[in-house]
Amino acid sequence: MPRQSKGAHLWLRPGRDRGDKGVERAAWVIKDAGRQHSTGFGATERREAEAALGEYIASKYQPARRERDISEILIADVLNVYLTDVAPGQARPEKAAERAERLIEFFVDKHLSDITGSICRAYAESRGSSGGARRDLQDLAAAINHSAKEGLHRALVRVALPPKGHARQRWLTRSELAKLLLTCWRAREVQEGKATDKRPLRHLIRALLIATYTGSRPGAVLNASWLQGPGLSWVDLDNGVFHRHADGEAQTAKRQPTVRLSPRLLAHLRRWKRLDAAQGRPQTHVVTFRGARVASVKTALNTACKLAGVDHATMYTLRHTTASWEVAKGRPTRMIADFLGTSEQMVRDHYGHLAPDYQIEIAESIGRR
Repeated sequence: MPRQSKGAHLWLRPGRDRGDKGVERAAWVIKDAGRQHSTGFGATERREAEAALGEYIASKYQPARRERDISEILIADVLNVYLTDVAPGQARPEKAAERAERLIEFFVDKHLSDITGSICRAYAESRGSSGGARRDLQDLAAAINHSAKEGLHRALVRVALPPKGHARQRWLTRSELAKLLLTCWRAREVQEGKATDKRPLRHLIRALLIATYTGSRPGAVLNASWLQGPGLSWVDLDNGVFHRHADGEAQTAKRQPTVRLSPRLLAHLRRWKRLDAAQGRPQTHVVTFRGARVASVKTALNTACKLAGVDHATMYTLRHTTASWEVAKGRPTRMIADFLGTSEQMVRDHYGHLAPDYQIEIAESIGRR
């Protein structure tokens, strides 16, 4: 069975020695249909490369902007209009571009009139992930609604969404987190059967501690910077606070309020900054790997969990861990919600049963007169 195309996506091409032409630096390129397209951006310029990916995908389709019957409007056209008009104002336009590319690949020759419940379910089945398919189809529904608002079609088109998955309830115990941290510190890279002095997981320690101590979403953790500037989440060591919402980024429903740093984390951060300066590392992002900003720690965390003998965890597991530990201590749900940047109802619904006084009055009253 042929491998399914990944669509247009970013790939960090490693640096290479070109002989007489010198050493070529590592750079982000767009891989699409077996071809590579240069973005013109180096390894540390991930955000700029992501923007270039969005522009590349949008440039592949040039829709007509006039009212037409839904039987004449390609789904690819609708998605392109959405990428051009709406996605640039979102917090992660590159993610919208990736979702649009998957949708276009599946609905390549389909029109709005072809959208039915069965074809939406077929798309969900092709994705193999109900959660991922639901998010993709939500973008399709938003694109269709935007097209209607722009007056590009009049008929009502509905997108059938897969059911929501069960809420994630996984969090780490203190011993599990301790095992992960120790594993990340000790792990060595093995080459030809021999352990080297390279420590491939130590950068993960910073991500784990920042996520656990602040309850921040993965994007804010990996975007944490020593500097204040456009597109950066700023770690203010002088005032002991973490400005999680990136400067200049659009506000979304996923609030990221500024939070105070705990004394323990603040001590770690100040030590890490001194260490980066002493070792000549770039004074930009807090979490780096071999001098470059880290876009994802998914692979590193999977490896750490296996080595530590800890059940599968993600960066969102750390956010759940923060909430779970604080609820278990009896902290007010309102304070926890403000710290996490979420609703108090969400905290009560997902973690309320961990509170020390959960249902205690009811339990004690049973059997009494």
